[in-house]
Amino acid sequence: MATRIIARPSAHKYLSSSLPRLVRPYSQSATNQYQNILVENPHPGVGKITLNRPRALNALSSSLFQELNHALQDFDNDESTGAIVLTGSEKAFAAGADIKEMKDLTFSKAYNTNFIASWSSTIPNIRKPIIAAVNGHAVGGGCELALMADILYCSSSAMFGQPEIKLGIIPGAGGSQRLTAAIGKSRAMELILTGKNFSGTEAAQWGVAATVFDTAEECVQGALKTASKIAEMSQLAVRAAKEVVNKSQETGLREGLDYERKVFHGLFGSKDQKIGMSAFVEKKKPEWSNE
Repeated sequence: MATRIIARPSAHKYLSSSLPRLVRPYSQSATNQYQNILVENPHPGVGKITLNRPRALNALSSSLFQELNHALQDFDNDESTGAIVLTGSEKAFAAGADIKEMKDLTFSKAYNTNFIASWSSTIPNIRKPIIAAVNGHAVGGGCELALMADILYCSSSAMFGQPEIKLGIIPGAGGSQRLTAAIGKSRAMELILTGKNFSGTEAAQWGVAATVFDTAEECVQGALKTASKIAEMSQLAVRAAKEVVNKSQETGLREGLDYERKVFHGLFGSKDQKIGMSAFVEKKKPEWSNE
């Protein structure tokens, strides 16, 4: 099946509070109009975003995140997309933040502009599952971006880390919070205070990554395979499942259990619950309505 590439507006056309919902027809000749990312639909129901600043090893910048957030919101609003894969290159998922952008910042400038708030404000609000396929370096902001994903896959050659301490700062896009939640206080404290990196194999052993693959290609293909499988499910149930799992990271057990049960009960008012259970009883493949 031919990959479809999606034409996108240049950055200056969408830097407004109202983001248009774009129609994405299949096209083999359309040109990607983003400057820092590539966007495509490699399989039915699957959106793929590739960070694309090869000369900078995909270093993160405000302009990159403006494009990334727009593309994610576009996929989130598209009824034909069931899951999203986020990846980089074999050398680097994202080799940290673009230091050139921030080296001359003052406290008042960073504080008054709420610098990098947009880096971590959109992704947690995307309702469709995001799978990060991490190869090469994912350090600093790159590690934080990977940790924002719902599922993280990596290759054994991946290298994670929060080296901000070496620059006289600390993680600013959630690294101290999400990494600690994933691997525990003691290990996270050691990594953040020393700036020490950890491997893709260690990421899988410690619970940061769901799966570690031998090669970069296997990692990306594994992520696409999982995304395709998720896209075949009821989108309504997938969104509900993502919502309740994320709730477990924000509340205590009792409140989380109560919330889960309410969402569980609510799904009995959906068409897809009737479709899914009837298909199971009749030993048929369900044809989801996503309603």
